[in-house]
Amino acid sequence: MTNGDAMRTLSRRGMLGLGAGAAATVGLGGCGTFTSSDKPGRAGDSGSDRPSSSPKPAARPLGDGSTSFTGKQPHQPAKPEPLEPGQTPPQFVVFSWDGAGEVGNGLFPRFLDLAKEHGGSMTFFLSGLYLLPESKKRLYDPPNNQRGASDIGYLSDDHVKATLANVRRAWLEGHEIGTHFNGHFCSGHGTVGDWTPQQWRSEIDQAKGFVKEWRTNTGWSDLLALPFDYDKELVGARTPCLLGQNNLLPTARELGWRYDASSPGGRQTWPDKQQGIWDLPLQQIPFPGHSFEVLSMDYNILANQSVNSTKAPAYNYPGWRKQASQAYIQGFKRAYETNRAPFFVGNHFEQWNGGIYMDAVEAAFKYIAREKEKGEDVRLVSFRQFVDWMDVQKPEVLAKLRTLDVGQEPTGGWKEFLRVTPSSGSTASGQPASGQATSG
Repeated sequence: MTNGDAMRTLSRRGMLGLGAGAAATVGLGGCGTFTSSDKPGRAGDSGSDRPSSSPKPAARPLGDGSTSFTGKQPHQPAKPEPLEPGQTPPQFVVFSWDGAGEVGNGLFPRFLDLAKEHGGSMTFFLSGLYLLPESKKRLYDPPNNQRGASDIGYLSDDHVKATLANVRRAWLEGHEIGTHFNGHFCSGHGTVGDWTPQQWRSEIDQAKGFVKEWRTNTGWSDLLALPFDYDKELVGARTPCLLGQNNLLPTARELGWRYDASSPGGRQTWPDKQQGIWDLPLQQIPFPGHSFEVLSMDYNILANQSVNSTKAPAYNYPGWRKQASQAYIQGFKRAYETNRAPFFVGNHFEQWNGGIYMDAVEAAFKYIAREKEKGEDVRLVSFRQFVDWMDVQKPEVLAKLRTLDVGQEPTGGWKEFLRVTPSSGSTASGQPASGQATSG
């Protein structure tokens, strides 16, 4: 089965036994690429206690009142600082979620609770259609597809309301709200892989519009506004099925976005920029019991375990659950014990194969959080918080970090490896020094 076949099988056949609501939630279609290869604290690593309930800042309504400006986002890490000569880099870990809809299975609040318990932040790539009632679906005009079309369907009104409540809570608890765009088209004539930069701009404008105008589109006046200005909040994305990045990037740059998390088949090395945008791919990580590696996303682990079935025989589940959690844990340990490259994990709110992938990501999150709670410099952050740190590092330091391959320890240890930091060209731009080649 080819990569595309696996994706189409999941996206076109009713999500293989998932209920309609669950299928809509996960933004599926296989967002990955099939490869064979209780200590509350502030988000990030500040360690200050979170309040027991979300703060209620004074709000200035924006537009139709769907969103509002409430000031600086709560629960953010301390202002990042450049590494000192000889200092060991932190181990950054980013857990992210594609689609980010809540359909009554409790997965969105489950992982918000988990992050809150351990003082971590995550990135939620919200699908704009999850805030648009199906009765208004003709408001969506997807590039190269029929008006109102969507390969992930639409949520019920109750589920739209639940998604709004959880997105609001997520932002107030320090998490990032990115975008997973809208209709999730992964194959055929209308695939996002063929969209032009102008078509990406249309898709982005619509995705933002569904967030900024949900009150107008639903007619609901009794729900709380989202507590952020989405034009300012939105600085990064992940495309459906990790397709179409090359044509997305010019538009992302024009919009002032800071990163893109759409690259397939990334490796556990320090990232660089493409077309002026931080390129933060899902990564190939060890796959226990196999000589090849697997991409760091639930879909790709499933594709290597049960191929195209989300309801395989249950006797497989215990072994597969352990294999999935160990893949994440081994990926983390390999980076942490060697080159300290950031570790990126992507998932969906899904219940495939009895929910084993949700259990696996929770087990991995807890394992990593325990390392942080032991006092290690492990930081559970959002993509936005990670690029905040990258942008203040000396270009020469980042260039040196990029020389470390997957699983490669720094020669002489970190004290020696980063002992000398050239002073020339040391700006907090995140760009290489003058005369050094750049990507893209």
